[in-house]
Amino acid sequence: MAQLLPVTDVTAKAVTCCAPLVKAPLEQAEAERLAVTLKALADPARLRLLSIVASSQGQEACVCDLTDPIGLSQPTVSHHLKVLTEAGFLTRSKRGTWAYYRLVPEALEGVAGALVTA
Repeated sequence: MAQLLPVTDVTAKAVTCCAPLVKAPLEQAEAERLAVTLKALADPARLRLLSIVASSQGQEACVCDLTDPIGLSQPTVSHHLKVLTEAGFLTRSKRGTWAYYRLVPEALEGVAGALVTA
């Protein structure tokens, strides 16, 4: 069965959390928000988890499918997923006994928007 791809409006501008770094100096509050966001990403296990979820079908993955590829214990993976969820990169939904994590693309676009020169 063919899978339909989502339609993305490429003409719309991404909403960013801050002005791009090369356009204007960051205000203190903006710098603190961006630092918290970047700190959540500044871990190899979290980057791998984010990439696994992002590349999964529907940009969603069950926590049960995330422990083996990372090679960490389930409590450690859960901690990393919690950090990514609190930072706004993932959302969490519970289905029965399993938790499912879904990518929030706007969060990645916001970070990218703060760092790009365009």
